[in-house]
Amino acid sequence: MLLRLSLRLRLFLLFAGLAAVVLAALVTGLVLGYQRLGDAAALDAFVQSGVVAAFASLGGLAWVWYLFDLNVAKPIDQLAGALRVRAHSDANGGIDANIAAYLGDLAPAAKAAAATLQETRTALAEAVARETTRLSGEKARLETLLSDVDAGVVLCSGDHALVFYNGQAVDLMGAGLATPGLDRRLFDYLREGPILLAHERLMATGDTDAASDILCATRAGNRVLSARMRLMAAEEGALPGYVLTLRDVTVEHAAHTRREALLTEVFDRVRRPAANLSTLLAAIPEGAAGPGRLDTALREEVATLTAAVTDLSRRHDEGRGEGWTLAMIRASDLLDSLRARMEGAGLGVETRADALLLRCNAFEVIALLSGLTDAIAQAGLARAFRLTVEEDGTGALIRLIWQGPALPMAELERWLDAPLEPGLTALPRRSVLEGHATEIWPEAVGAAENSLCMPIPQARRVVRRPEPIARPVVYDFDLLSKARSAKVQDTRLPDLTYVVFDTETTGLLPGQGDEIVQIAAVRVVNGRRVEGEVFNTLVNPRRPIPLSSTEVHGITDAMVQDAPLIEEVALRFHTFAKGAVLVAHNAPFDMAFLRRLEPGLGVRFDNPVLDTVLLSAVVFGQHAVHSLDALTHRLGLTIPEEARHTAIGDTIATADAFLKLMPMLQGMGFATFGAVLTEVRRHGRLLKDLN
Repeated sequence: MLLRLSLRLRLFLLFAGLAAVVLAALVTGLVLGYQRLGDAAALDAFVQSGVVAAFASLGGLAWVWYLFDLNVAKPIDQLAGALRVRAHSDANGGIDANIAAYLGDLAPAAKAAAATLQETRTALAEAVARETTRLSGEKARLETLLSDVDAGVVLCSGDHALVFYNGQAVDLMGAGLATPGLDRRLFDYLREGPILLAHERLMATGDTDAASDILCATRAGNRVLSARMRLMAAEEGALPGYVLTLRDVTVEHAAHTRREALLTEVFDRVRRPAANLSTLLAAIPEGAAGPGRLDTALREEVATLTAAVTDLSRRHDEGRGEGWTLAMIRASDLLDSLRARMEGAGLGVETRADALLLRCNAFEVIALLSGLTDAIAQAGLARAFRLTVEEDGTGALIRLIWQGPALPMAELERWLDAPLEPGLTALPRRSVLEGHATEIWPEAVGAAENSLCMPIPQARRVVRRPEPIARPVVYDFDLLSKARSAKVQDTRLPDLTYVVFDTETTGLLPGQGDEIVQIAAVRVVNGRRVEGEVFNTLVNPRRPIPLSSTEVHGITDAMVQDAPLIEEVALRFHTFAKGAVLVAHNAPFDMAFLRRLEPGLGVRFDNPVLDTVLLSAVVFGQHAVHSLDALTHRLGLTIPEEARHTAIGDTIATADAFLKLMPMLQGMGFATFGAVLTEVRRHGRLLKDLN
């Protein structure tokens, strides 16, 4: 309770107590003196002396208290108040040291503290003002960029509530629906199937840097969107949010098909006059078109024009089958978007799909099949359908099944001549079949069921990738230090040029006839992967590719039939890697296939070599798992499903992993190539253990 009183009051009470003690001591002394004297006549003298002494003592104590209060207690209170004001408000100005002249160095110290606090606050205020101005500018620029960028950007919480969206996202998601709003469910605008599946896949990786490409449809089913999902960091125990970037596949396809239609029209309009000229000239006798050489020249020019138009038209038709829009799409995502369109048209639909990745133009397939279902419904054949995607050899078969009368082939042919997307493109539905090198036909399924069948020539099964098959080692550890100059040894890691590469093979035994079927490489210069410097090619192995190997890397005999031979490819790769450090995951395996070619090629693959298996062991210890999947997972990298166990996919993953390992190695004190090489030698037996 005493601590609640002011300093001055506490000092007053202190002096009051001291006065009481002095008075008590004075009275006690006088009483004892009177009793010892034993003279009753001296009582008055004792009383008078006591009163005088008491007043004198009290007066002295009062004077001392006054001086103490004036020169100590009051200045301390003033200093405390001044410091408190400067600590908790924006008051500026120094402290008057004269108010505490009798407090020694306390006043100058308080003044210095206040001045330092003011300087710090001023500097902080200026820094905050500068940073606020900068952030305000960046915020304005970011808002401008996000509002004008041609992709929709959506940020969602872990429970799929909208946290951020830009104007393009409103246009993409809000067509026919209420305008998106903060804290609204994303699934009010987009169908949840592909999004939930992608979110679960990314959360299963435990990687906040992971991303997944998906295909989704708006809730109304009138748009098919291409989306990329990326997780965001979350607090412990909370579901991670994510960012979705959205693009309208419909618009992109419309632009593409308009260009295709223009090219087709150009060829058609030029081909007919050229053919007519040829016909007319053929009907004119030699020499009738003009004298001598003019007649011959005219015939030659018309023949040249006709041949050029025919050749260009043929090449254009061939190129359409290799369209840039073909991509690996999950069958389940394709059916979900198709279902959205059909339900939006008031049709009933059930879907079932095998776990497949289809190589197709998703928008074109969706537009074709949804258009045919609309036509079937308008013809009164059915309004409820069953959609299935089944594996069919190396491809897949899409079936559109209904209960009702069969569809005549002539009617189907007429429907295929109709525009694919009225208002967007004049290309016929038949162009989808031509672009995918496929066809569609009616087929009876059962006694009361009929269907349309459309094969997709290229598809692969979505499976959980097994751990890489153990690779028997053909290993010479001296390879890591072969032909290495002192300059390379002393060079800092970021200052070297690297070529990161990977191979896919017919098998695991280069010494027993197995061959390379694909090799890919990328260059790392100045600590970054150069996007434009890529080496990637299939190789004709001159022998059949076993089915067990095809199941791993997906390369078939047909794919390498027209590929270059290994001798040509190896020489090109040798040139690509000249002067660089070679980097690979389990490098001895890949190098063994190259080293065995040296006698016949007349070149040597004597580049310095680093192995990301060994670098992983240096950073994470030998006890950790060092497969490429495990390493990329630890480093926050994601290998797309369709890229895993392809040479280029594994190469890019290895390069990105290597770039993340480099600063870790430097942080551990291994700054130069020689220091890293010395350390990885300690882990050399790890390669033998892994294999």
